[in-house]
Amino acid sequence: MLAVSLAACGSQLDPNDVAGASGGTGATTVQNGEVVPGTDTGAGTTTTDPGTTTGSGTTTGSGASTTTGGSAASGSDTTTNGGGSGGGGGGGGEGTGDNAADGGESASCDGFKNGPGVTDSEITIGNASDISGPVPGLFESSQDAVKAYVAYFNSSTDICGRKLKLATYDTRTDAGADQQAYAKGCDEVFAMVGSMGAFDSGGAATTQACGLPDIRSAAVTKDRNACSTCFPATSVNTGEWENAPGEFIKKNYPDAVGHAGLLYLNAGAAAENGPIEVSAMTKQGIHFDVVQAIDVSEFNYAPYAQQLKDKGVKVVLWVGSYQHSLKLAQAMQQIGYKPDVYLRDPTDYNPDFVEQGGEAVDGTVVFLNFVPFEEAGTNQEMQLYTSWLQQVSPGAVPTFFGVFSWSAARLFVEKSIALGGQLSRSTLVDALKKTDNWTANGMTAPQHVGSKKTGDCWRFIQLSGGTWSPVGSTKYTCAGTTMG
Repeated sequence: MLAVSLAACGSQLDPNDVAGASGGTGATTVQNGEVVPGTDTGAGTTTTDPGTTTGSGTTTGSGASTTTGGSAASGSDTTTNGGGSGGGGGGGGEGTGDNAADGGESASCDGFKNGPGVTDSEITIGNASDISGPVPGLFESSQDAVKAYVAYFNSSTDICGRKLKLATYDTRTDAGADQQAYAKGCDEVFAMVGSMGAFDSGGAATTQACGLPDIRSAAVTKDRNACSTCFPATSVNTGEWENAPGEFIKKNYPDAVGHAGLLYLNAGAAAENGPIEVSAMTKQGIHFDVVQAIDVSEFNYAPYAQQLKDKGVKVVLWVGSYQHSLKLAQAMQQIGYKPDVYLRDPTDYNPDFVEQGGEAVDGTVVFLNFVPFEEAGTNQEMQLYTSWLQQVSPGAVPTFFGVFSWSAARLFVEKSIALGGQLSRSTLVDALKKTDNWTANGMTAPQHVGSKKTGDCWRFIQLSGGTWSPVGSTKYTCAGTTMG
């Protein structure tokens, strides 16, 4: 479901409907070591931090210039920085033990050798995410999350005497730009960390060919999932569906089991995978009265809502962006139709969905595979993410894309430190292949990073009066997966 929805986000054609999809503050410009929020730099431009930064689970585009420390070179859509001004004076808080920036890990640095993106003083990592394009700022929150972790890390520790430097690339919601970014990354960085793109197939072959480790927020295409050096922190196997939502329907809405409806965007991965989801849930015993594709150019959702009402559908599922989900919810309200449950994936867990939807979205149930932000106080890792996010991008809103990009950054750091003097691109890839049940210190449900098998543990929250609250237990339901 996650991969389908993310790909559908990138298929959106109307910028007015999708602006602000990342939940961030817009593109950011860094001046004199400080982030200036809300500055829209646009495509093909760069930002620079001229200053320096002083401040787990179990493991089994093309553009105008590149700027590094104030010197520019032509032909790249790249930003490099030290992750913000996270040194001394408190920053965003410090974790202890497993939550420490280095994860409490240590290893001998004997034999450490420099390589691509590695000097005697720095390890350069990259993040390639959709910042510009038809969906402005779509995955800016992923880039912000990695900036936040770099600032957190550099404030207190290092990897064999080397601080982290972050180079950012804008993949512009375009497969070609994704390929260009990863071609540059092969030469410029040691590893890609926390990247997120709606058309991530573009750079998959390039990444694998140069042996570049790519610890992503998520992978949304089969090509990226098949890349042997690519490891999403959100483990999703395209075509493999988590059973937890179906079990939730059976337990909480038994009358709806025989009357489900699923609508999806008729574009990109959604067009392919929407029916696969129906197939998987049908195997669980869910009967669908309505399965309907909707073109991305369609703005009138009332006929589709009427179809659901006429067919007596009691549980409605949607595959696509939260902006399109809003259209469907508003259309259902317009015709006076209220299903027993409107069940959605984490893309609707977004402040704009709540604010713009109002009463039309009240009652929506969302399934999540991470600690809700309302419960950040129960998890130190989530507190670190949200507090350091404000250090590097004041006013930015945390998102589930950001959660898994932060998780990816922690995974990179912990594996790198554990390897010590043996750290190289190939040894890092080997370590990632052996990683299973990764939770970033309980921040997320267990993720099968090495095998890339879809995670099967999810929990549920419901929107009521503008506030998200747990449905039943705050524990995850782990119910296996089904191939569609």
